[in-house]
Amino acid sequence: MLIFEDAKGLELSSTLDCGQCFRWLPQKEVWQGVAEGRSVLAYTKGNALILEGAEEEDREFWANYFALDLDYPALQERFCAGNRRLKLCVEENPGIRVLRQPFFETLCTFLISQNNNIARIRGIVERLCALAGEPVAYSRFSFPDPARLAGFSLQELAPLRAGWRSAYLLNAAQQVALGQISEEELRALPLDQARLRLQSLRGVGPKVADCVLLFGLGRWQAFPRDVWINRAMDTLFPRGIPVCCRSQAGIAQQYIFAYARAHLPRGGKKGEKKKPD
Repeated sequence: MLIFEDAKGLELSSTLDCGQCFRWLPQKEVWQGVAEGRSVLAYTKGNALILEGAEEEDREFWANYFALDLDYPALQERFCAGNRRLKLCVEENPGIRVLRQPFFETLCTFLISQNNNIARIRGIVERLCALAGEPVAYSRFSFPDPARLAGFSLQELAPLRAGWRSAYLLNAAQQVALGQISEEELRALPLDQARLRLQSLRGVGPKVADCVLLFGLGRWQAFPRDVWINRAMDTLFPRGIPVCCRSQAGIAQQYIFAYARAHLPRGGKKGEKKKPD
């Protein structure tokens, strides 16, 4: 068991069920998750984060995964002081954290996420891991490595019930396994170039590329945009991302997304709902 005494306000439900990750499953008062072959039960008690099934030797891994090195209270204070509408977004769900997830897993799960919902994404990902991963604790499976997945055929991936996404998964696995797409290169390239490099993969458009940059590579400036974010930016921030958060725009995006889902209309014309003061 690992205990992190100061989780800096981390709220697991807000973080693990907001659409940034798909390998955590709720089990009553805890979350069961798998990351890089490590299978744990996670829960909070007071301000502490507790991981059952984790070893002391993995403390650095999990601290990095949950971004416990970032001073979120100070970051939120800066966001709130810098823009009153961003303050509304932060205060809507202050326990959200942006995870540092494994690169290849993030790439594949966001290829699967296209035109999909969270429950179905999780189902496809679990079937993929059962098909091509290795057994780990709590009756789960690790995410397959690129070389292993690249060896499958489209016919062999039919049990995933992923439709046209299966071809995207195979292409991504093959490119990563051959070194044609490199995690190290993507971390080193300027953000715009890294985005274009990712978009050379089949099925990767601007949104998926930014999700991979943000959630799988820790590029905090990446700002994924979907219909909710576009609506929020039009309604709340028509002049663009506030200056106070541009160096961590992707982190701010998670708060903006949560606020939009809770307070902005699901459809209709822009401005259908009154803008907040």
